[in-house]
Amino acid sequence: MRRPDALAGTFPFAAPAWPTSVPRPPLERALGMDYDTAWARRYPARFARMMLQRVVTAPVLRALADPHCDGLDRIAHLNEPVIFAANHTSHLDAPVLLGAIPQRWRHRTIVAGAADYFFDSRVKAATLALALNAVPIERQRVSRTSAARLEELLRSGWSLLIFPEGGRSPDGWAQPHRAGAAWLGARTGCPVVPVHLEGTGQILPRGARRPRPGTTHVTFGRPLRPGAGEGARKLAARLEAAVAALADEQTTDWWTATRRAAQRTTPSLTGPDAGAWRRSWALGLGSRRAGVASEGRWPRR
Repeated sequence: MRRPDALAGTFPFAAPAWPTSVPRPPLERALGMDYDTAWARRYPARFARMMLQRVVTAPVLRALADPHCDGLDRIAHLNEPVIFAANHTSHLDAPVLLGAIPQRWRHRTIVAGAADYFFDSRVKAATLALALNAVPIERQRVSRTSAARLEELLRSGWSLLIFPEGGRSPDGWAQPHRAGAAWLGARTGCPVVPVHLEGTGQILPRGARRPRPGTTHVTFGRPLRPGAGEGARKLAARLEAAVAALADEQTTDWWTATRRAAQRTTPSLTGPDAGAWRRSWALGLGSRRAGVASEGRWPRR
């Protein structure tokens, strides 16, 4: 008979050894794309999020980012679920944009968040789901799971805030758009509203540890819908051009931006095709930037 001390640390006091002849079942993941955010869309979480935004987020953003909003008249006629598609330079983008979105959508809007970044730990996932109503999506590849999840939520009456670039700008310049937002618009019939956000990249740029107070500007554009026979890629190109035109409008004026958009001479938000030092130098030129000399800065991050 074995002595009592010889049983210490063995079953049932510890997990039993798995028989080598029996294959292990796949582990059930609860993070990343498998994180369940349904609880964050139920009434208790929605009420908590509304109070958090009113009591904490809104006052902090007013003090830190001093947000200004233009173009709300362009979406005043919309009452259906909307896909808000914006440029992306900072972690501040989502909170600032949620504060700028009109009240009739604000508390029924989900935020598309990178599954590999925001949903890689339980604490981070729960915080983002509660505070921003974020849902995980794949950003490195096309995912049917992501598309189906967002499509289902749009069809059930939720609006969507998404960043078509797929991630924050690495150097202050915009990245080419992916077709996800346009595909969802074409698939669901929801209008895609281009949005340009300026200033957050200066307040909290990528890699910064502490924010620097500044001013932000949010400009909403006219909603886009797919034309007859227009696929997601063409709609995505129109969306990217519309965001660039909004940036031009913010840095110059409506007439100048509209004229250049009609002539297809709107400066690109992706910057010069050059080395890192040249792109960084061009970003800091301000009003001396080629293509907008004497017509205002272009663009601020």
